[in-house]
Amino acid sequence: MALSSTLSRLNLIPRPWLPYKVTTLRALKLKPQLLRPMWAPLTLSSFSVSAQIHRPQDDNLVVLGIETSCDDTAAAVVRSSGEILSQVVSSQADLLVRYGGVAPKMAEEAHSQVIDQVVQEALNQANVSETDLSAVAVTIGPGLSLCLRVGMQKARKTAGSFNLPIIGVHHMEAHALVARLVERELQFPFMALLISGGHNLLILAQGLGQYIQLGTSIDDAIGEAYDKTAKWLGLDMRRSGGPAIEELAQEGDAESIKFSIPMKQHKDCNFSYAGLKTQVRLAIESRNINAEIPISCASSQDRRSRADIAASFQRVAVLHLEERCQRAIEWALKIEPSIKHLVVSGGVASNQYVRARLDQVVKKNSLQLVCPPPSLCTDNGVMVAWTGIEHFRMGRFDPPPPAVESEDFVYDLRPRWPLGEEYAEGRSEARSLRKARIHPSLTSIIQASLQQQH
Repeated sequence: MALSSTLSRLNLIPRPWLPYKVTTLRALKLKPQLLRPMWAPLTLSSFSVSAQIHRPQDDNLVVLGIETSCDDTAAAVVRSSGEILSQVVSSQADLLVRYGGVAPKMAEEAHSQVIDQVVQEALNQANVSETDLSAVAVTIGPGLSLCLRVGMQKARKTAGSFNLPIIGVHHMEAHALVARLVERELQFPFMALLISGGHNLLILAQGLGQYIQLGTSIDDAIGEAYDKTAKWLGLDMRRSGGPAIEELAQEGDAESIKFSIPMKQHKDCNFSYAGLKTQVRLAIESRNINAEIPISCASSQDRRSRADIAASFQRVAVLHLEERCQRAIEWALKIEPSIKHLVVSGGVASNQYVRARLDQVVKKNSLQLVCPPPSLCTDNGVMVAWTGIEHFRMGRFDPPPPAVESEDFVYDLRPRWPLGEEYAEGRSEARSLRKARIHPSLTSIIQASLQQQH
């Protein structure tokens, strides 16, 4: 893999007071044969006949990846050899500070204003044009519907204009698979812990598109807990809560406040951070910490109190990860004794304290820890492009969309989309996830399409 890839961060933040329009989409009546879900594999022969597209050799694929699932607009161009030709991210950090978190309508407006520029910059940096591309990959879920739509529209417009196949990507799978770009020795099966602002997920990756869900969030994810704690402590949110908490925690006593570890009574691999958030908020209130006073203006005693809370919170938040990972490793080794690696990815995987603690758990079980570099842990276009490449090699892609899309076209967006099938032992009485409008898991979709082929 070429490690000399360029990472650009564009500070392209829209004015938050711009009007927001909602377009109502009418249901589109498609012919039955067109209702094949994205991801159903196409045979190469039928694809080449219907789409009349030349498929380059596997070692020379060039894929554009587009990511707009939450609060960063990202695009990248990646070659199937593993070379990252470009990587561009437009951050919404200023909006996060202004609204104290992600505001979906504002985030959508931000994506809409910069998506064309971000994609063009990615192509320019890669020194390629759309005609050099083999395919376009785009995140279709999980994520915020309004945000996902912006990326999907751009991907379909690009693919349609240049007669390119399109690949719908699962956001969490992309976080896991980008490790295979970084560590080319990483083979299936492997384990992955995916930790971000919106998700905590422990999976056993048995093959491409074949995942067993060992554990997931039943309420708040660890990244959400970091962000809220940072906000309540008056920390600088422009870098997000994780880095701010990690830095302040180095000044504090991690044993000073005895927060309880979540879900100790539940012997499964699911995660819960809502209760820990409540404990932190009460600790902050009891010490009369005023979040309106930024940490930079706090007295030395007040700063010490905040640092103690940050350190104590981080210790317990990560202990919860460690405990769940240990149990998940035991379960996974029963299913696949040949596992050698635990991948840790997602935004929170950039945290050095998290990496160090999980490395101890992994070594204790004679496994190896694989963490992508921080720029590939947070949401990015590289992971989407690479996941697109992996599936494209397997013949999993959709034909080019029409050059001009019908106004009433209904986009295949999957805001709530499980990655794998739930492990039977992992079902928890504590599960409180809403079941309504959850899309069938990626694994079940691929398994069903494979059965149809046989």
